[in-house]
Order: sequence, then structure tokens, then C-alpha cells
Amino acid sequence: MSYQHQYIDGTRIHFPIGKVVCVGRNYAAHAKELNNPIPTEPLLFIKPGSCVVSAEGGFNIPQGRGAVHYEIEIAVLIGKPLSRQPNEEEVLDAISGYAPALDLTLRDVQEGLKEKGWPWEVAKSFDGACVLAPFVSGFAVSDAADIAVRLTINGEVRQDSNSAEMLYSIIPLIQHMAGQFALQPGDVVLTGTPAGVGPLQEGDELVMELPGHTAVNTFVLKRN
Repeated sequence: MSYQHQYIDGTRIHFPIGKVVCVGRNYAAHAKELNNPIPTEPLLFIKPGSCVVSAEGGFNIPQGRGAVHYEIEIAVLIGKPLSRQPNEEEVLDAISGYAPALDLTLRDVQEGLKEKGWPWEVAKSFDGACVLAPFVSGFAVSDAADIAVRLTINGEVRQDSNSAEMLYSIIPLIQHMAGQFALQPGDVVLTGTPAGVGPLQEGDELVMELPGHTAVNTFVLKRN
């Protein structure tokens, strides 16, 4: 069955998944750990909706394509259309929910493509490349500029940060995105990953959290 959005109470969201709009290098420490320059404007890329899988019940990672890196991110679900650089009130009104998500990356593949100067969508957009937890209602989050996010693997905290550390905060980031291309109900915004990324292994047990709001247990089922 294809992925369907849902809230943490199990309520299904009545619009289909759209595109996944992402921003790279939105935490300075993460850019530094990968020896990447800090961008002077949001570095945007898009994953297809078909790459999204649920965190619940575990997920698979690709086999024979090198290292598969985890990147915990704050995901934002868009519930109303946004375009042409909306104001802050319009963005807040359009946010339907927040969730922890994993932006999975074929790191060896990505590095090889970058060395050639080629686009690296195949490293970011493979089937299962976005692991998404159920959403907390947007009304449950009082300040988008102060959302904690954490990833624990096999009992060890690997990533632990807050949206306050972002180079481009969530609301201005979505305003910028909507100024480039329209956002539609069902689209998901991934807001960047903090430092601490690394490879996943079959059997790893993960806890994806927005501390104070939601925590989801998941695990790597197998390489497929």
C-alpha cells in the first residue's frame, strides 16, 4: 500500500502526498562536518513523493550502493496552497503538522556525482529515501523557531539540535520556497539536518524525536 499522511492519533490526512522539498546545509555544523561551504542562500532540492515510506514498523535501505547515511530532520506538512512569497501569517496558516523524518542519502554515490559536477538526485531520491513519522498537529507547536529534534541509534544519541540553530528558520525558509515554486496540500518540507550524520546498518534500532511532542521507535529491517 502506498504511503499516506497521518497524525499521531492515527487520523488520516485527506490529501495525497505531493513532493518533498528539502534544504541542504541548513545547520552550519553539519556543513562543516562534510567539508561543505555554508550557502549564502537556501540550497533547495526536491524528492519525489514516491520515495516516502512510514517510519512505523521499520524501513529498508538499499543494498550494493555504498554507505546509506541517516539525516534526522524536522518535517513540515503543508495543508494549504502557498505561492509567490506568502507572508508569515499565510505560512503559519498553511502548516498542518510537524514530524521527525529521515532524509536518507547514498553518501558514496553522492560524493561521486559531486566530483563529476553532476546532479545528485539519485543519491537522495531512491525508493524509501524519506522515512516519515506521523505528524503532530501544527497547533501543538507554539514556536517554529524553537523545535527540538533528536535521533538515537542503538541507545546512543547521534543527532540532537533545535530549529533555533538553523541558518534559515522554518517560516522564512517556507516563504522562500514558495517564492520559487508553488507548495500544495500534501507537500512536505524537510528543513535540514544538524551535525552527527553517519551510516545505517541492518538491524539498527532508532528513536526519531521532536522532544516534548513525539517520539517514534523504528529500525532498519534489511538491505533490499
